[in-house]
Amino acid sequence: MNNHCGWIALAGELPERESLGGTQRADWLIIGGGITGLSAAHTLAARFPQQRVVLLERQRIAQGASARNSGFVVAHEMPAPAERLGQPGHAAYQVSTRVSVAAAEEVRQRVAQLGIDCELYEDGYHFAAHRAEHLEDIDGIIATLAAVGASARYYEGSALQQRLGSEFYARAIHCAGGNALLQPARYVKGLAASLPNSVDVFENSGVTDLRRSGQGWVARTAQGEVQAPQVLVCLGAFIARAGLRDSGAFPLELSASITRPLDEPHWQSLFGERQWGVLAPLPGGGTVRLLPGRRLLMRNTVEYRHRDLDNAALAERRQRHFAGLQKRFPGLVEADIAYSWTGHLSGTRSGEPYFARVDQGLHAVAGCNGSGVARGTLWGRLLVEMASGGSSPVLSDVLAHANPGYLPPSPFFDIGASLRMAWEVRRARAEA
Repeated sequence: MNNHCGWIALAGELPERESLGGTQRADWLIIGGGITGLSAAHTLAARFPQQRVVLLERQRIAQGASARNSGFVVAHEMPAPAERLGQPGHAAYQVSTRVSVAAAEEVRQRVAQLGIDCELYEDGYHFAAHRAEHLEDIDGIIATLAAVGASARYYEGSALQQRLGSEFYARAIHCAGGNALLQPARYVKGLAASLPNSVDVFENSGVTDLRRSGQGWVARTAQGEVQAPQVLVCLGAFIARAGLRDSGAFPLELSASITRPLDEPHWQSLFGERQWGVLAPLPGGGTVRLLPGRRLLMRNTVEYRHRDLDNAALAERRQRHFAGLQKRFPGLVEADIAYSWTGHLSGTRSGEPYFARVDQGLHAVAGCNGSGVARGTLWGRLLVEMASGGSSPVLSDVLAHANPGYLPPSPFFDIGASLRMAWEVRRARAEA
């Protein structure tokens, strides 16, 4: 086991960039080279073409969590019971959906404007359950989705089996009208490769100290420093690495596997040349995709951990991926799995982001809560908008709900988060 992300392997790697050395001066410093940081860099370059932007990435650009997710472009989330039409939480769901729709559209615009080939698939995806009781009130869900502009259709029985090539699922809602799928490593690689000349990227340059200096800020790395009057912190779950420890964001560790191309006649007849995506109705359930070239992706683990998975632990998660795939597609063997890897999700207790002006010239965002492709893209633009004194209806929506929730100190939160995630996994065992 080498934790080699299948998305990155299939997308190919960008040439390595140099590390920061000596003293650099910039008009803007971005800390973090994932989707949010890259989106912010593109926004700054377009708004202030004469200003210099420096972006620091702790590891390799386009290879962190942004490239390791499942590639769902979320415009319409499945409404919880309290969020459905006529319920107290529906107004908040409408606001959240407005933000998500804007975020998904932001992805489409980036892909089109920058000419990114990321296998963008616009036909939506499914909310699907193995146990019917995990996906109830079908009429209420579909009516709620329709009310916010989504296109939703219910499937069960043979129609669903034919659609997904599996008898595992009892019922599903296909949700389009904004939801999409893409290859995340290709997307983030495209964002990085198309950066204009006014943006300088330094890899393997983790920030070890960030502090005010006069009217600006100094960020130090192991080999150098950047001086800038404006700093944007785009580190997601790892925002504390920039010294911001009260964001309310925390990391969850997930793991996933992708199979080899399934070229045999049985799989050709079962899948054809289609692709699709499935999200479970419970947080601890399995995420599954059929990718171009008849590869399958399975993500059915989510954990709160202090240390990353080692090779032995990843091998055990790979077994879980295989078991989940085999339940859905009998006939697969473990050797069919080509890649297994881990990644991180930036979560908050409330499900809302941390989006803040921390200090003069210092702005930060964290907490995409499972919608990082779309919301991460939008967060980059909105962070620049806020930092440069701009305003917009969508920024107002985000700021009005940017309350990530309080995190108790360690070890109380650590214990509570571990227990909660273990409970979610047990509750969703049938969907894993």
